[in-house]
Amino acid sequence: MPKKLFQGLLVGLAASAIALLLWAGGTLTRFEAKTWDWRVMRLAKPGAATDKIRLIFIDQYSLDWAKKEMALSWPWPRELYKPILDFCRRQGARAVIFDMLYTEPSREGVEDDRTFGEAIAQTTGFVGTVFLGKDGASTNWPANLPFPEIRGLDRWLADEKSKFDLILTVAPDSDGKRGRRVMPTATFPIPEVATNADLLGNVHATPDPDAIFRRLELFTVFDGKAVPCLGLAAYLVAAPGEPLSIAPGTLNIGYPLAINPAQRGASHQLYPAPSGTSTILHSIPIDRRGRALLNFRGPAGTHQRFTAAAVIQSELRLQAGETPTITNPAAFKDCYVFLGCNAPGLLDLRPTPISRVYPGVEIFATALDNLLSNDFMRNAPREFTLLCVLIMGLLAGLLTRLGRNARENVLVFALTLPIPAILCVMAYQKGFWLPFLVQETAVVFALVGAVLVNYATEGKQKRFIRGAFKQYLSEEVIDQLTRHPERLTLGGEQRTLSIFFSDLQGFTTISEGLNPQELTALLNDYLTAMTDIIQEEGGTVDKYEGDAIIAFWNAPLAQDDHAVRAVRAGLRCQAKLAAMRPALRERTGKDLFMRIGLNTGAVVVGNMGSHNRFNYTILGDAANLASRLEGINKQFGTYTLISETTRSTLAAEPGYAEALRPGEFAVREISRVAVVGRKTAVRVFEPMLPEEFTARQKEFEVFAQGLAAYYAGQFEEALRRFESLRENDPPAAAYARKCRALMAQPPAPWDGVWVMTEK
Repeated sequence: MPKKLFQGLLVGLAASAIALLLWAGGTLTRFEAKTWDWRVMRLAKPGAATDKIRLIFIDQYSLDWAKKEMALSWPWPRELYKPILDFCRRQGARAVIFDMLYTEPSREGVEDDRTFGEAIAQTTGFVGTVFLGKDGASTNWPANLPFPEIRGLDRWLADEKSKFDLILTVAPDSDGKRGRRVMPTATFPIPEVATNADLLGNVHATPDPDAIFRRLELFTVFDGKAVPCLGLAAYLVAAPGEPLSIAPGTLNIGYPLAINPAQRGASHQLYPAPSGTSTILHSIPIDRRGRALLNFRGPAGTHQRFTAAAVIQSELRLQAGETPTITNPAAFKDCYVFLGCNAPGLLDLRPTPISRVYPGVEIFATALDNLLSNDFMRNAPREFTLLCVLIMGLLAGLLTRLGRNARENVLVFALTLPIPAILCVMAYQKGFWLPFLVQETAVVFALVGAVLVNYATEGKQKRFIRGAFKQYLSEEVIDQLTRHPERLTLGGEQRTLSIFFSDLQGFTTISEGLNPQELTALLNDYLTAMTDIIQEEGGTVDKYEGDAIIAFWNAPLAQDDHAVRAVRAGLRCQAKLAAMRPALRERTGKDLFMRIGLNTGAVVVGNMGSHNRFNYTILGDAANLASRLEGINKQFGTYTLISETTRSTLAAEPGYAEALRPGEFAVREISRVAVVGRKTAVRVFEPMLPEEFTARQKEFEVFAQGLAAYYAGQFEEALRRFESLRENDPPAAAYARKCRALMAQPPAPWDGVWVMTEK
């Protein structure tokens, strides 16, 4: 176990290190982004402020309506936007945000622009657009245009200069090197729009490297000023005077914070709020480019939307005293109303995690939604990600290395592979992007690595065990050994076993009447049937010697009920041979009978032989006695005999008294014998099925009385008892002959032991 734990730890550490290197090198970035998109698509849901945002779309229906009803083609005259502004003002909208760039004078003339500008001036909380980039016409921010001040911007840029190559922009320097921190140019709307708007918001947005919009720059630096994006501008225009401050990693909305010069560093400690100021309302997580990770609310249409045609018709009908198309008088009340385009021909559709065709204006609406709800998504702390990767790698490596078979390894795979996904879903619900792919990579590498280690170590061990034992162990026992190799001690060890010896009666004579093919087929059929029973009972076949079978129980795996198994196997073998006997008689012309001897005792068991050829076998006096008991059957006319130690072991084994007797078998004492090669007498017993014991119980009582008289030296009394049974009971007939011999030549002294003179 310690070795497995150590190897599992090494595999887990190596897998985690590989995964982290791939992550740090950017190999997993593109694929990780796809897993984030999957989370967003399935887990995005509306927020607390979603119902406070309305979208007005210039869609294909609106274009067709204007052309059909008013004979107006695109682009529309500016005066057509006045009913939209009037309706929003009538409804009590908190802010009106136009995601439209009016960079050129109207084709309808100056009066058209003037009318539009006056409508804007009358609209409280109007946000226009500016486009910051590298191909604009202006390089300076006009003095007469408002912009929100972000405190700490200069200090932040100066401090970050030594740390990062890129913060805010993608524009190149004049020498072509990337690293410029500000947008060099801007494209402003016409003066009628720019000067009458309460605030301008930047509509330039940069997607992720795979062209998907997951993040949004909340502000972009131009001409030394931090220009808010359209979503942030919409928030600020409804909260005039709301101070902004910036620090590494956060954009704070509330009181203006100042960096403490004495505590400059990675954490950028900040002074408390100045006396008399408000507290921080929001602390928005941003990356080094000023981008926030958007918390999408659901598919396009999650924010309530209206067509521009419906809004224009409603205002015109209200002015004419008619029923408006939009019947709810509070449809826009206290709401932030965005106007944008989603008609296919107007090219303001962008790919997002939610959809590959998503209205651009709804991206800015999502940013505003996050600002109002204060629930932008956050990247999980790097340290937490490292910890998760390490834990997942170690967990997968350890569990797989501790697995003992393919089934357990499959279970480990099924348990560990989903964990990173579960953690990432839980993190998403808490507002964090916890990297999934680096964790899953660590798990996969750990699982594969541990499986390879298992194959190289335990696989080799299991193959050795199967090769060494497949000839004489059942598949069930081999499977247990391969799962628990610690139970196997190679070499010799002393253990108490129940030992089985069997032999076919008169087989030499039978074999002489068969040709080699017939003899081989006969033996194969017989040995297969007997071996199957032995192995079904969990026995180990030691060897075959012609028709003889040597087997044992309680090795190599420990068996608490080894004696019960051995005796049950012996009785089953006798029953099987009885069933086979008629068919075998047709093949041999004679009946086949088998003698079995069973003994329980301590022997040496293990792999014995040379380094190149060995056998798993047993050595010891207990094995010799089992062999002698098999031969003793000839003296008594019995077919199965067990020793006294086997009988006493039976009584002590679990479940024997409750389930195995009389439910399995019973025994009767046959004799006290002194076998060849042993001076100590051994009591031997004949086991039998309970049905036979019950049917012959009266005979066995008479036999027991005769045996008691025989032990006492009362040979005449014993003979009388045995004579009454000799016709139906071979052991009684054997005792009758023995009693006559002892009466003719009385022994002195008498100990009741039957001394065997042959094996």
